[in-house]
Amino acid sequence: MTEDLPERLRRLPTWMLSQAAARAHRLLAEALADSDARGHHYRLLAALQDQGPTNQVVLGHRTALDRSDVAVGLAELEQRGLAHRDPDPDDGRRKRVQITDAGTRFLADLDEVVGAVQDEVLHQLTPEERRTFLDLLTRLQPSADDAARRAT
Repeated sequence: MTEDLPERLRRLPTWMLSQAAARAHRLLAEALADSDARGHHYRLLAALQDQGPTNQVVLGHRTALDRSDVAVGLAELEQRGLAHRDPDPDDGRRKRVQITDAGTRFLADLDEVVGAVQDEVLHQLTPEERRTFLDLLTRLQPSADDAARRAT
């Protein structure tokens, strides 16, 4: 229980963020599982719909997924008729991936599930507080400057 933790730990922003993130992740994973999906399925379908057909390597970069997770996730989506892979016309060694009509419908259903989880996670905040919170979270996201600093 959080009450048993030392006060100095309970008040650390990093601790609070990690606890909130763990809860949000758990709620999202449970809700997606109830819809027969996982997080990487949602990420892959969203990227394919938003950015169009592409090869698996680019798709992995766009979704921040490991190559093996992309391959497994796409195999699962393809087996269910939600995505389709063809030889890439620009490079026969690669596969070009696209979302199917069934995948688009499934993604719309998942968007509702994910939206409901967002509401559940943020239910204690007013609409104005949500906007402020999202603005602050956006400002805390890693930037190219952060990556450059770590590389030096």
